[in-house]
Amino acid sequence: MFKSSYTQASIWAHTEAYSLDYYQNQFNIAVEWQASPIWKTELDYRVVTAKDNGLDSFVMGFHDLFSIGQNGRDEVAEDQFIMDFHNAGVHASDFEGDDLTNALTFYNELLLYSRGPISLSAGGSLYYNNVRSGQFARTSFEQVVQLNYSFITPKHSIFSTVGLVHRHGDNSFVGLEDLSFENVSASWAIGYEYRLNQRHSLLIESLNYQGWASNDPDFSEPSHEVVVGYRYRLHQLAIEALMIENIRNMDNSTDIGFTLGLRFSI
Repeated sequence: MFKSSYTQASIWAHTEAYSLDYYQNQFNIAVEWQASPIWKTELDYRVVTAKDNGLDSFVMGFHDLFSIGQNGRDEVAEDQFIMDFHNAGVHASDFEGDDLTNALTFYNELLLYSRGPISLSAGGSLYYNNVRSGQFARTSFEQVVQLNYSFITPKHSIFSTVGLVHRHGDNSFVGLEDLSFENVSASWAIGYEYRLNQRHSLLIESLNYQGWASNDPDFSEPSHEVVVGYRYRLHQLAIEALMIENIRNMDNSTDIGFTLGLRFSI
């Protein structure tokens, strides 16, 4: 299977300790191979670049439409690229065009149990990120183990995953030496797909991540994101449009993002 997606996102967070106001675009491409009835493997490449994608006005209008607070976004100039960590004395600005992530992920999954609509599998990933230049140049390496569960019928699909991430590498991300990074963190997700008919589906998913900094009151808190979207299938092709919105703790993950994805079974 061939997979690719493109995401535009807005990052916005303001607390007494830090200010984040910038925009990013992500492109990824992946190839998945079903090596046997119980084993599949995937290779994924993604690059995230700081880029003005014009989301400011749209995001504020969206928040107004659904009575979601602006969290101070309407009090500053639009289209900025700023990172300020006040306690650490770190300031980064005018970094539009810099790569934020340049990563390769190798994933393997083993089917443990399958009976009727129920499947249980275990997966493991190796993630290598190498940003070679710019203000965010760094190298990091992560290992992930996860347990996946799915319940699939012709009309309804439920899927969930629980994972652990072990990370090590260059933690001097824009000079944040004063932050203590967690070596191990957890994540979990649950999603539901409702198939309107053979071609059209509606999706909703909850993504949850343990905080990645142990000594910061916001980044040590879990982050929660909700994904809603639409999927269109035509023979071997699937196209999906997704929206990602940060909820609950508004100051420790992507504010809002929009994804267009494509899958093609070979």
